[in-house]
Amino acid sequence: MGTVKCIGILTSGGDAPGMNAAIRAVTRAAIYNGLQVKGIYRGYKGLVTGEIKEFKSQNVSNIIQLGGTILKTARCQEFTTPEGRQLAYDNMKREGIDALVVIGGDGSLTGARIFAQEFDVPCIGLPGTIDNDLYGTDTTIGYDTALNTILDAVDKIRDTATSHERLFFVEVMGRDAGFLALNGAIASGAEAAIIPEFSTEVDQLEEFIKNGFRKSKNSSIVLVAESELTGGAMHFAERVKNEYPQYDVRVTILGHLQRGGSPTAHDRILASRLGAAAIDAIMEDQRNVMIGIEHDEIVYVPFSKAIKNDKPIKKDLVNVLKELSI
Repeated sequence: MGTVKCIGILTSGGDAPGMNAAIRAVTRAAIYNGLQVKGIYRGYKGLVTGEIKEFKSQNVSNIIQLGGTILKTARCQEFTTPEGRQLAYDNMKREGIDALVVIGGDGSLTGARIFAQEFDVPCIGLPGTIDNDLYGTDTTIGYDTALNTILDAVDKIRDTATSHERLFFVEVMGRDAGFLALNGAIASGAEAAIIPEFSTEVDQLEEFIKNGFRKSKNSSIVLVAESELTGGAMHFAERVKNEYPQYDVRVTILGHLQRGGSPTAHDRILASRLGAAAIDAIMEDQRNVMIGIEHDEIVYVPFSKAIKNDKPIKKDLVNVLKELSI
């Protein structure tokens, strides 16, 4: 495609705290390096419908502290079709955009990968998802903030659980990844985490009742990852009512609470570093890579690896939770 003179930036999929910090970093790093920037609204949908606006430095002033995304995000069925992607490419060319920076999760990066292959467009991905489930990066934009939101909620729930001597199942997000549930459980001092990674290996409820819910405790909190593999918190509450009727059970589903809020310092710094690195990658003629962070160093991860490879849960974290919940 020759030299990149203008980049387009979009946020796609579920919103995550820190996306605005990433938008700001990409915009300003691009301008600093002499590139023109265009903001694409509502993800791939805006690329298909042509909802595109030039961004100057002032367009991203005072947004680093905001949750959500000023560029908005939307699902786009049209972009999943070749015709829709052709429309998107035509709009891109009309606007003079030479390369794309896509901030989102695995679905967003999958879209970028297909688009890049079909039209030979340089695409750079930034891992923006609270689930922390993208391979090749130690952490994703929004994960730390979501973890702190869970922590705050569980601390409050514990007051009630203790007062009423109840067993609480708290459902957290994460889709098919247990990072929020497991690390949230360790950080909040919960008694157990039920995660999809081990749903086929053991009966996690039975193991918890046998080991974790000891007579020395008058209340317990269990974090459950929302997933078809675990069945979610309601599934386990029903099981307890049927199999262990002696326990007084309650369920709290945190839901979209976890996706909102002002990003933590960690997420703001991470998003700023990754955003600036996205422009470095473009200047180096990189394409079809996700910018990640490993051992505090910036890394370029091919889309194929970031999307296809499963990010493993550290077994020693499971053991830490087990040991500390006695």
